[in-house]
Amino acid sequence: MAVVLWAVRAESSRGRLHPEPDAATRSPWQRDRDRIIHSSAFRKLQYKTQVFVNHEGDFYRTRLTHSIEVAQIARSVARELGLDEDLTEALALAHDLGHPPFGHAGEEALQENMKPFGGFDHNAQALRIVTLLESRYAAFDGLNLTWETLEGLAKHNGPLRKPPPYVVEYNERHKLDLATYASAEAQVAALADDVAYHSHDLDDGLRAGLFTTDDIRHLPVVGDALAEARRSSLDVPPARLRHETIRRVINVLVTDLVVETRRRIAALDPADANAIRRAKRPVVAFSPVMAEANFVIKEFLFARMYRHWRVKRMTAKARRITGELFAAFNADPGLLPDDWRPRAGEPGNTTRAATTIADYIGGMTDRFARDEHLRLTDLSVAG
Repeated sequence: MAVVLWAVRAESSRGRLHPEPDAATRSPWQRDRDRIIHSSAFRKLQYKTQVFVNHEGDFYRTRLTHSIEVAQIARSVARELGLDEDLTEALALAHDLGHPPFGHAGEEALQENMKPFGGFDHNAQALRIVTLLESRYAAFDGLNLTWETLEGLAKHNGPLRKPPPYVVEYNERHKLDLATYASAEAQVAALADDVAYHSHDLDDGLRAGLFTTDDIRHLPVVGDALAEARRSSLDVPPARLRHETIRRVINVLVTDLVVETRRRIAALDPADANAIRRAKRPVVAFSPVMAEANFVIKEFLFARMYRHWRVKRMTAKARRITGELFAAFNADPGLLPDDWRPRAGEPGNTTRAATTIADYIGGMTDRFARDEHLRLTDLSVAG
C-alpha cells in the first residue's frame, strides 16, 4: 500500500509526558495498546454494563466485549484507509475506560451528585484513569501514554470548546491542542463506536425479545439487510437470521464510512496528519444519507430498547444504588477503604472528597457496586 501522508507516524510523535526509551520490538502505539490491555481499568470492563446489567445474561454485551468489537471494526477501517492500525486500536480499546458501573444509569447518577464539584464525564474520566489513577509504574502515575493517544482520548468526538475540569487541569501540564480535531485514527475509533453500538444493540435487543424482526424491517439499512438475509435461505432459523442481518448492517455502515472518508480526504488533500487536525470539519464521516439512517436507527433503539420498561426498571435500581453509594461516602468519607480514605482529605463535603468518591465508585464493576451497597446498608452483611 502506498504511503499515506496524513496517517500518524512514529517518527513524528510528540512523545510522552515522562520520556522513556523507545522499545526495540514495538511502536509507541503498540506499547500504548499493550499498557491499556494490561491495565486494571480495562480488565474491569468485563463486569460493567453496556445495556444489560452483567447478571442478566452471559450472551449480552459488556463494556469489554463492546470495546473489543469497536477495536475490530476500527482496525479494519484504519487498514483500508492506510492509517496507523495500532494507534486506532489503542484508542478503540481505551475509549470506554471511564465508564462507571451500570452504564449510562451509573453515569447519570454520578453526574447529578458531582454537579456542585465540577461534574462527571466518562471521557474525562478515561483521561484521568490513564494519566493519574492507574498506579503501575515506579516513576509516574498513570500509564504515560503517548501524546497522540491522549489527544485521541480527549478529542475523539471533536474539538473541546468547554472541556471538563480535569481535561483543563491536565492540558495545563501537557498541551493537547483542545481546539483542533484529533487525528484521523481517533476519528475512525469514534465512528467505529457508532457502528458497533447500532449493530450489537440491535442484536442484543432481538435476543432479549425487546423487539422482533418485524419491528425493524422498516428501518433504513436494517430493513434491507433483513430482506437480504431472508433471501439467503428460505428456511434460515431465527438466530441465524439475526446474525445474517447484523453482519450485513455492519458491512453497509463500514463501506459507507470508508467511501465518504476517502471523498473528504480527496477534497481536503492533506499534506500530513496535522492538516487533518486543522481541518474545519471531521474527515472521517458517514455520508449524509447514512448519517440520517443512523439517526433513525438510534431513535428506534432509544424508544424500543433503552426506554423499554424492563431496561428502565434495572436502570432505575442502578441509578439509585450509585446515588446512595455517593451520598453515604460523601456524608462520611471515613467509610472509604484504607487505600482511598487519605485521598479524600478531611470530611466536609469538599471537591477533593467528592472527586475521590467519584473515582472510587467509577472504578467499580456492577457486581462490586451491588456488594458495596449491601455492605453499607444491610446489617446482615459484614462490612
